Amino acid sequence: MTTTTEQMRAWTGPAILTFGFRPFFFGAAVWAALAMALWVPMLLGHLTLPTAFEPVSWHAHEFLFGYLGAVVAGFLLTAVPNWTGRLPIVGWRLGMLAGLWLAGRVAVAVSGGMPALLVAVADLAFPVVFALLIAREIVAGKNWRNLIVLAMLGVFIIGNALFHWEAAEGDYAAHGYGLRLGLGAGIMMIAFIGGRVVPSFTRNWLVKRRSTALPVSPMQSFDKAALAALLVALVLWVVLPLGTLTGLALALAGVLHALRLARWAGHRTLAEPLVTVLHAGYAFVPLGALALAAEILVPGAFGMAGAQHFWMAGAIGLMTLAVMTRATLGHTGQALTAGAGTVAIYLALVLSVFTRVAGGVVPEVSGPLHTVAGLSWIVAFGGFAVIYGALLLRLPAAKRV
Repeated sequence: MTTTTEQMRAWTGPAILTFGFRPFFFGAAVWAALAMALWVPMLLGHLTLPTAFEPVSWHAHEFLFGYLGAVVAGFLLTAVPNWTGRLPIVGWRLGMLAGLWLAGRVAVAVSGGMPALLVAVADLAFPVVFALLIAREIVAGKNWRNLIVLAMLGVFIIGNALFHWEAAEGDYAAHGYGLRLGLGAGIMMIAFIGGRVVPSFTRNWLVKRRSTALPVSPMQSFDKAALAALLVALVLWVVLPLGTLTGLALALAGVLHALRLARWAGHRTLAEPLVTVLHAGYAFVPLGALALAAEILVPGAFGMAGAQHFWMAGAIGLMTLAVMTRATLGHTGQALTAGAGTVAIYLALVLSVFTRVAGGVVPEVSGPLHTVAGLSWIVAFGGFAVIYGALLLRLPAAKRV
């Protein structure tokens, strides 16, 4: 039987197409930096893209559905073969998927002269084809426990489609149902998958250090209750974003997930930032829920956009950056430790989040704060592309022979 290693060695094309994490992690990082490099002058009124989306909606769409869609693809294309025992998608099939994702980014960026339906089809082609491939792998591998991940991916795609529909109708899609549905699906993915990997990676690291204080095992009754509370809160937020009940549900979910995180012994991992950053990324899940609850119950506390960025830039941005760095190191045979450059991009991302949120709290200086947030974001993801690009674009010497 052909093995994953044999399949990768048999591929004689570009190294970037030997495993799913390579094109999608590299593409996601480059796009995150490039899209922000475009957004900052757009925000300052110095640049206009030929897109049919109004500027804020383009910004929100590309960082949620464009960037996160690529990271989810890179993660699942790498994880699903481990879950199912089936061979990964490599070579030109992988290249086709990456090409569909790139075509979606271009279509949305130049959509001003295109029919809205054509733009939606071009953008949705990638996630739909990708979801069908993942569904086939999960079913063929009889990996039924991970069908829930496929369901969350399906909701994410529906959110993207709804975003296109709202934009075509002339609505402010950045504050619409589609964005909230897509963001809610993204946060549930982090809460569900992160709830597996964060305590697991933490336990592995602590065991190697012979620590006797280990994180609580994942997915116990408390975890399931916390996930259920978050799901209810997110559904309410999608449907009734300003409702008092929504605010209370988000506050409860925030408290439960803060307690959930506290059970994972993150304070014992400070000696290894590659592990600590997973806890920091997850911390933005309860922080975002609590910030949104505060803004709903006490309007003006953060500004709705600022509170939402705890999830958009914080939970999604930092958790995905943490996963991309760790997965790239692990799957390219590197030591699982964060060097100075990796720590620097983590810190740049955290600075970006808090300066962006501060722009909503202190609107009189929002311009400079937003600029700092944007530049810090570019440093974080541009830095990832530079530091990790060599690992993603080339095979180790031992595998090139």
